[in-house]
Amino acid sequence: MSPALTRRSLLALAAATFAAACRRGAPAGTPTGASTTPTTVAAGTAPSASTAVSVALDWYPWSNHTGLLVARARGHFQAEGLDVELQVPANPEDVLKLVATGRNTFGISYQTDVLLARAEEIPVVSIAALVQHPLNSVMALERSGISRPRDLAGKKVGYPGLPSDEALLATMLETDGARLEDVTLVNVGFELVRALLSRQVDAVIGAYWVHESILIEQQGEKPVILRVEQWGVPDFYELVLVTSERTLAEQEETVQRFVRAMIRGYQDAAADLDGAVDLLVHEYPETNRELEERGIRLLAPLWTEGVPVFGWQEEDRWVSYADWMRQRGLLTRDVDARTAFTNRFVEQARTS
Repeated sequence: MSPALTRRSLLALAAATFAAACRRGAPAGTPTGASTTPTTVAAGTAPSASTAVSVALDWYPWSNHTGLLVARARGHFQAEGLDVELQVPANPEDVLKLVATGRNTFGISYQTDVLLARAEEIPVVSIAALVQHPLNSVMALERSGISRPRDLAGKKVGYPGLPSDEALLATMLETDGARLEDVTLVNVGFELVRALLSRQVDAVIGAYWVHESILIEQQGEKPVILRVEQWGVPDFYELVLVTSERTLAEQEETVQRFVRAMIRGYQDAAADLDGAVDLLVHEYPETNRELEERGIRLLAPLWTEGVPVFGWQEEDRWVSYADWMRQRGLLTRDVDARTAFTNRFVEQARTS
């Protein structure tokens, strides 16, 4: 299985019924905190004709997408002259290819996958970090007695079969005086929570601590969370907004307008988390409200933690993570991590 196949891919396929709904604008009766009244952007008057752009999502709509939903509902995109369509692709593994070929203007992907894609000469660039830290984690149940990586020695660890998860786990174990060979890896696909709750495995890696941990609690269990960056893995951007090199060259102003409106959407969502979840649930009634209400409170601080503005990316973060990927055999070709991202649109939005 390719490392580019994310843990969310099959879940997104199962939620493909969201795709058509993603294309609509905010419906009548939008909840409080998600007004559809257009606003005026600081950069000036929006163009008279709307520019159509599309965003390939990484998963079915969840709390990390609320900034985009709010930007659309409050008119930030419209005020920038943009007609924004949010899409769940038929195969989320193809997000970067869809963006690279121009089928989608933007996409939500992962720092790991951007570096892998560029190693394969797929010309995509990260233009904003949507989450400043990893969400991936090792997760166990409190009753297991597992409290640190070396406690996994002699245990079964479930994972989706991804080489990147093996590399993360190996680093965590080695940091705590153990080795990957000390555990039994069990490929449970994407049924991480089920495998853990059914005691098929003692722990899992590949679970998001802002999401699966809540699902576990909803089943009456207490999760133990071991965050990867706290056990030797370089800090990295779990989710990033990407576009193609061609789009950057030919539609620079469109990219700038999108980033400006998106930042305002995430700022508004962060200022009214309940309103953001209300909008998500209103547009997508299948949403697990309790999960998202709790999850967004874990997630929202990560949108801007340690950075001057939403979307900001650090060169050291890209370089150190690429170096780690090379050391772990995930990157087998030379990649200049400094060319894999740009801050210029976030910086311009910050000053405009």
